[in-house]
Amino acid sequence: MIYTITLNPSIDYVVHVSDFTEGKVNRMSSDKKFSGGKGINVSRILKELGYTSTVYGFIGGYTGQILIDALQNEGIQNNFTAIKEDTRINIKLKTSTETEINSLGPTIEKEAQEDIKNKLKVLTDKDIVVLAGSTPPSLPNHFYNQLIEIIQKTGAEFVMDTTGQALLDAINKKPLLIKPNKEEFEQICGKTFSTVEEMIPYGQKMVNDGVKNVLISLASEGALLFCKEGVYFANVPKGEAKNSVGAGDSMVAGFTGVYNDTKDVLKAFKYGIACGSATAFSEDLASIETIHKQLQQVTIEKWPSL
Repeated sequence: MIYTITLNPSIDYVVHVSDFTEGKVNRMSSDKKFSGGKGINVSRILKELGYTSTVYGFIGGYTGQILIDALQNEGIQNNFTAIKEDTRINIKLKTSTETEINSLGPTIEKEAQEDIKNKLKVLTDKDIVVLAGSTPPSLPNHFYNQLIEIIQKTGAEFVMDTTGQALLDAINKKPLLIKPNKEEFEQICGKTFSTVEEMIPYGQKMVNDGVKNVLISLASEGALLFCKEGVYFANVPKGEAKNSVGAGDSMVAGFTGVYNDTKDVLKAFKYGIACGSATAFSEDLASIETIHKQLQQVTIEKWPSL
């Protein structure tokens, strides 16, 4: 079973303004509301791929109920922990450029913090947990660490998709997968890379130190996968980029779902690239039809310098 944890879920309010002018009254040409949060995005793509998952996280207020209803309408299981304050709303402004305004998030009471910890204690060694996204400011430092310790005691695997100190701490706990982009990988390594070749020894060291799979997104240049089998490169399908929100989450979902199903790391890599690209070329998260279309364009090869 795959579980996803979104500590700071949201309603993503996507607003299209054809001719935005700062400081003036602007009228939107269209708007849409989506269930937001990185772990929730992962679960939505897993559903498209035909895999079952359960969403964990903190939820509250009328905005939280909107999110619950949306997930139920999509047939996605949830086991949310209730909080007193409203779930946040994030604004995604799409005009000639794309701008995001993300809320900090609600206060999480200590009782709610303990509740989500207790829910994780029922995991088994057949489970994978995807921990994704930011944490509300009210949570204590290293809260992710506390959750990972519980997960590991059950024998379950975990995937870490976040940034900053939480990601650095998780690397030392030997996750199944991390998925930094190039800039995030540079932050982890404390070094700026001019070429892909310069990145190779650093990714290999992470695998040697215990991270089972390191998937690095290089945007339009492709992606790298470091694993015990070696280093692999995947191209990125060509298409019109419409949506940067959720592309990375879709990549995590494709990899995790297929790996959990097949234990074939290269097939998982290929699906991860296809899912990420399909979302990038869609208005919302990818559909199974767009994923299969992109899958036909993805090629994987072992890194030639090895």
